[in-house]
Amino acid sequence: MGRKSFMLGVVGLPLLLFGADGKLDTGDTAWMLIATALVMLMTPAGLALYYGGLTRRKNVLNTIGMSLIAFAVGTLVWVTLGYGLAFGKGDLIGSGPFFLSGITDKTLHGSIPELLFVAFQGTFAAIAVAIASGSMIERVKFSTFTLFAVLWVVAVYAPIAHWAWGGGETFNFGELDFAGGTVVHINAGVAGFVVALMLGPRKDYGRSGMKPFSPVLVVLGSALLWFGWFGFNAGSEVAADGVAGNAFLVTNVAGSAGVLGWLLVEYLFYKKATLVGGASGAVAGLVAITPASGTAGVMGAIVIGFIGGVLGVIGVAKLKKLFKVDDSLDAFWVHGLVGIWGSIATALFVASYLRPENYSMGAQLLSQIKAVVVTMVYSGMMTAFVFFLASLLTKGGRVDSETELRGLDEVVHGEEALNL
Repeated sequence: MGRKSFMLGVVGLPLLLFGADGKLDTGDTAWMLIATALVMLMTPAGLALYYGGLTRRKNVLNTIGMSLIAFAVGTLVWVTLGYGLAFGKGDLIGSGPFFLSGITDKTLHGSIPELLFVAFQGTFAAIAVAIASGSMIERVKFSTFTLFAVLWVVAVYAPIAHWAWGGGETFNFGELDFAGGTVVHINAGVAGFVVALMLGPRKDYGRSGMKPFSPVLVVLGSALLWFGWFGFNAGSEVAADGVAGNAFLVTNVAGSAGVLGWLLVEYLFYKKATLVGGASGAVAGLVAITPASGTAGVMGAIVIGFIGGVLGVIGVAKLKKLFKVDDSLDAFWVHGLVGIWGSIATALFVASYLRPENYSMGAQLLSQIKAVVVTMVYSGMMTAFVFFLASLLTKGGRVDSETELRGLDEVVHGEEALNL
């Protein structure tokens, strides 16, 4: 990730982020401490509130709890196995270090402590599996999802992260993915869609109103996600420099453009511009710019974010009905579909001041498409296997009909979102 990964990605070389002088930079380190904290905020706070507000009252706590458990489990799996698989030496998969063996407070990754880089990358793994939870809420067992999160980070997330960022050039194809277009958003969106397909629709899907529990929480959650996204994108430079500043600016621009794109199309469809739609548009714009945040300029970010918002609402309002898969909170349409657009658009909108002399848009576009296809195929197939295994080990992945009817908050957790 970052400027060095962009330059190396163009010529198809592995990701190498080790500084030439091998010295700790306190400015870079301070920024990455902040960036890591910002991305941490996105999962158990931002995404939890955003998803919790979108679901129905009887499943609010369960939905929030899935973001919480995804962060906790994702963090622990990452520091034990995930980091070594994603960033260890090897073409197809990394070979360690596992349990962070050999990494000390003196070990550097570029100009920052490697332990800090581990923490930063761990927040990405956690939010990826949490995003996928949005497709399966209101009917998946909490125990099944917990085990699924463990297996998915190891078997799906880590290999894809290795191919894009960890030196596994075999399936990288020279892809540009500055902060997680394929690794996080397409990967999580496809995973959620596959699990939703395997679980089947909710009992009353399409037959009763499924209004969001709280549009207020949706907007608040999206604002926290937006705030955290500055660390997500600008932090992916792994340095406090001009490219990080560029990523910071275009992130804000694309999120804003996404709001307008979603609301415009929503108004054309329904003659209403909802706050839930505006919040979702912000997320869509942020998803779209993620892979291009280190390479696109402001004008490119406006186009990428705006089209991201347009595609998001078209996916949710129109395409979802055609596919007839009960993706509960539209994780595939907002993250998967829009992530595909963002990954492809990355090749189309490289700012002149960040473009190397030998840059070929056509060749890069082909590389982006190859990486998107490989990510979707691998994520889809391995997610199906992982969820099947998690369901088998937990004696079925879906809750019983009574639990689904009464709501998972009461039956599974013994709590209610509002004790009135």
